[in-house]
Amino acid sequence: MNSSTSRDFSRLSPLFRASGTGPTLDVLGVTHSYKAMASETGQQFSVWESIVPPGRGAPAHTHTREDEAFYVLSGEVLVEVEGTANPLRLGTGAFLFAPRHRRHGYRNVGIDTARLLVFAMPGAGLDRMFAAFDEVGKRSGHMPAVDTIAAIAEQYGITIHP
Repeated sequence: MNSSTSRDFSRLSPLFRASGTGPTLDVLGVTHSYKAMASETGQQFSVWESIVPPGRGAPAHTHTREDEAFYVLSGEVLVEVEGTANPLRLGTGAFLFAPRHRRHGYRNVGIDTARLLVFAMPGAGLDRMFAAFDEVGKRSGHMPAVDTIAAIAEQYGITIHP
């Protein structure tokens, strides 16, 4: 690999977060508790725990820049992902890889809060988009309108589907 395209990962420090620590964001009613942000991993990936109340989730959307992987720590979510015939019901211990350019979305269909460990590769755009969602929600004091969410998402290469 030539030096103009390689990154110097030797400058990265080990990263440790104790349980219950790390930055948190309110992302459309779902709490994201970050374990690692892309800014801390040389822009390679980010990892967060999504704490998803019943009825909440992520609207159908398509990434153009990131792949995502989901591991269900507890609870149950219904996931629609392009390329599967029917929605997938993911319970505790289930895993799903959602590659970029595939429409997907999920919702907590259980009666208890679901907890998901989510990996985004590379992740920096999602980190910034989620921070923008959190900021606009705090500024307005309520859930942002769908057109606002879609406009923010578009800046980060993500399409929100109706």
